Amino acid sequence: MAIGTGDDLRNEPAAAGVEARAISPVGRETLQDRVYAQLRNSLINGMFDAGDVLRIVDLAERLQTSTMPVREALGRFVSEKALESLPNRSVRVPLITRTRLDDLARARILIEGRMVSLALPHLTREDIAILKQANVDCDAAFETHGKDIGHVTSALNQRFHFHLYSVARSPVLLSIVESLWLQSGAIIRQAAQIHDEQGGLAATDHHWALIAALEARDEDAALRSLTNDISRSFDLIRGRLDAQEGGEVRYG
Repeated sequence: MAIGTGDDLRNEPAAAGVEARAISPVGRETLQDRVYAQLRNSLINGMFDAGDVLRIVDLAERLQTSTMPVREALGRFVSEKALESLPNRSVRVPLITRTRLDDLARARILIEGRMVSLALPHLTREDIAILKQANVDCDAAFETHGKDIGHVTSALNQRFHFHLYSVARSPVLLSIVESLWLQSGAIIRQAAQIHDEQGGLAATDHHWALIAALEARDEDAALRSLTNDISRSFDLIRGRLDAQEGGEVRYG
């Protein structure tokens, strides 16, 4: 597993002339927020495998911070269903089961489809250009770097979807989407690995179809393309689960 270096998590010295009492509470809050944000980004972008055990001391060392903000961040992720508690007081990325897989796929298609419908009337040419550029950048990343660039393409995929969803102007639904992506990170990671093994359509094919539908203001076609895009990752893992006994698997 991999996370950021944590260089940006070190406390910065106070500027000259600023009293310590005026900045120390803000510094503590900022550190906690940064630890949470960095771990959250790692989870969303599939930097951890399903079943990975996350230990507070190890993460604190990697992030070059104390254990307190890490403990608080992990507690938040447990409450958000992105991680699950273990009896030994550590936490892990949930295993991929068919029940969890189907539930997340259904929720993402439902909520993200609604976001596309809400965004459609508000999309501008500038928005379409941003979506196209994210796709161009993703295609270029695959061509330039080869297969082992999941963290890069995942970030570009996130940029594509969340720009589109931001146009929907629904902060409440957007927070739900963020929660679903937080829970789906390990699934998307494993799906990308299976895709690399099996080949198939380019990762951006459904994105291009979605953009074409958005440009034509064709809501039905846009929803079909989004559903195909989301379903592809989940279908790849369903196929792998079908080939294994028990319906539950730990990857990594």
